This record gives sequence, structure tokens and C-alpha cells, in this order.
Amino acid sequence: MKTIGTEEHFVTDDVVEAWQQDEHAREDSPIRVAPGEIGDRLREVGERRLSAMDAAGLDIQVISLTSPGLHSLRAYQATSLQVETNDRIAELVNAHPDRFQGFATLATPAPAAAAQELERAVTKLGLAGALLFGRTGERNLDHPDNWPIFEAAASLRAPLYIHPQIPQPTVRTAVYAGFDDAVGNAFATHGIGWHYEAGVQFLRLALAGVFDRFPDLQVVLGHWGEVVLFYLDRADGLALQAGLPQTFSEYARRNVYITAGGVYSQRYLRWAVEVVGVDRIMFATDYPYRPAPDGGVEHFLECTGLDRADQERIAAGNWEALVAGIRR
Repeated sequence: MKTIGTEEHFVTDDVVEAWQQDEHAREDSPIRVAPGEIGDRLREVGERRLSAMDAAGLDIQVISLTSPGLHSLRAYQATSLQVETNDRIAELVNAHPDRFQGFATLATPAPAAAAQELERAVTKLGLAGALLFGRTGERNLDHPDNWPIFEAAASLRAPLYIHPQIPQPTVRTAVYAGFDDAVGNAFATHGIGWHYEAGVQFLRLALAGVFDRFPDLQVVLGHWGEVVLFYLDRADGLALQAGLPQTFSEYARRNVYITAGGVYSQRYLRWAVEVVGVDRIMFATDYPYRPAPDGGVEHFLECTGLDRADQERIAAGNWEALVAGIRR
């Protein structure tokens, strides 16, 4: 079956240099591109990556700039880098159009410029929406300053992937500190902190009325819904208390797509199917941070117990249907 990974990362030397030079960026997100194997794989988008895809049985990667994107940079620097980075993504896609697609990266410190760049990236460069990292400094994703981005995405019918992000320094100190540095960093990131951060951003979007103002807006949550998918029955009471016209569960079924994000769990997949339906689930390997599933992508899907048509929807069909709706 055709297989597409929707959360597959890369980085450029210019972005890495900007992260290293900006003191504010270093404080907000001290964990950057790891040296060695992971760093090398992030920088390389060519034969080595293609070989890894072949070994995993992955036909296409939707490549995106790795965390924390441009969110922690100064506005002027982020604005310049978003154009440069998206041009690079388009160049990589055009070099292997049968193997790569791309998400744009956006300069959220300058939301108006980010909205304009999203339109350019989709209509001129052929990219498939954008990948965001939630918070920009202390400004959460639902802040009114960001609404031009949502308006542009909804108008274009281009999806926005909400990727995990490290918590603010004060949150790391209050919640995740007290252990050695390696454990504390893992606790605040892949251990659980990343996923709370991304899930909370989805809840905030709903609470702020973003999905009511832009009902066509489609967002993507990785790692089987970034925790909240498993707690919607409880969270729906909050939506009722807030006077929202729909519950979080209803927003999830209307405005959210869910990906594996490199977590190869049959239990989580079954739960996601039950909560949002098979038509809202897509695959992702989280390259290069996670290994490929044992036996490859197709084998993992064949073990789900779903019929072949549903396996193919998750493998590629749902993504292709979503992208087919983009207004270019």
C-alpha cells in the first residue's frame, strides 16, 4: 500500500546558527539539534534519508522544520528565515516530488507576515499547509495576534500541524525540575511535557473560539492526540462550563486529524479510531527521532485488525484527501 509520513523533520544550518546566536531563544528552548547521528540526519535530505524511508516501507515524507521552528527568534530574523526555509523545503520537494512533500514554517513572532507567507508557501511553492509549535514566547497559540494565520489557513483549507514544544522555563522549574539534567530534560520533553504542551494548545484554540470563527480550519495533533484525546470525556465538562457551542469531542471530530507521530501503539490506534473515526487518522514516523516500526509501516497497519480499505486510509488516503481540498 502507499504510505505517507506526515511528521518528518529536517533543519538548515542557517536556522541552527540563528538558534545558537539568539540569547532569548537559547533560554526559551535550550534543547536544540542534538550533535552526532540525529543532527546529521536532520540536515540531510537526500540519499541517506531515502534509503531509511525504503527500509521502513515509507513512500513519502511530508518534511517540516524541527522544533522549535522560528517561534523563539526575534520577529525580524524569523520573518527573513521563514522565506529562506520555505524556499529550501520547496527545493527539496521539487528534487524528489514522488518522495517528498512539505509543511511551511512560519514566523509566528510576526503573525501578519506569517499569514502572508502561508499563502505564498501554499499557492506559489506548492506546500501542504504549515507546522506550528504552539507558544511564541509567552503568547499562546490562541492569542488574537495569531488569528490572521488561522484565517489564512481556513481560507486556503490548508492544515496546521501543532507540534510539541518544550515548556516555558518557569514551568520547567516548577513542574519538571528536581532531578539530574538529563532526566529533567526528558521529563519536560519526550517523557510527557511536550505532549501536555501541544494538547493544551488545542484546548485553548477551542476555548478561545477559533474553531467557531473558522469552522473550516483543520489542525493536526501527533502522538495519538497529545494526551487530550484520552481525556475528552472529562474535558467536555470544561467546554460546557465555558459555554462553547460544541464539546471538545465534537471539535476533535470536525477540526482535528490525529497521527501516530512515531508511537507505534495498537492500543492507542484503536482508541483514536473509537474517538475520532478512521477517516481522521494519519501515519507519521517522527523521523529522525524515532525508529521505523518493526517490520515496516505496512506491517504495523496490517496488525491493526482494520480492513484493508481502512489501513490504506491511514497509510495515505486520509492525507491525500486532506491535501486535495487545499485551495491553491
